[in-house]
Amino acid sequence: MVVEHAEPAVAAGREKGFEAVFDKARAVLAEADGFRWAELLRCEERPRTYLLLVGWESTEAHTVGFRESELFARRRGPVGAFLTRAPTVEHYRELSPRRVSAGLPPEQPQPG
Repeated sequence: MVVEHAEPAVAAGREKGFEAVFDKARAVLAEADGFRWAELLRCEERPRTYLLLVGWESTEAHTVGFRESELFARRRGPVGAFLTRAPTVEHYRELSPRRVSAGLPPEQPQPG
């Protein structure tokens, strides 16, 4: 599995709108072959900057399968109007399972 790492920068005063639209964008992502999960985080120090993490089966599932499909335009349309620039996107390969949080049971290994 790989994780897409993107940092969308949102226009001042449009943060709440961006956050509201993200659920629609996540639903479109979920239709893509190779999609696993998506998480959006907001930066505490730079509140107009977000961190988007998306789990994919492979880099190609994102860069070829999703980005070259009609789903990409459907997802980009709703969120694109809120951005001040195109986000930098990088892909990270998972090297170990997620860490265990205090008081929570460890995640079970996924088959495959």
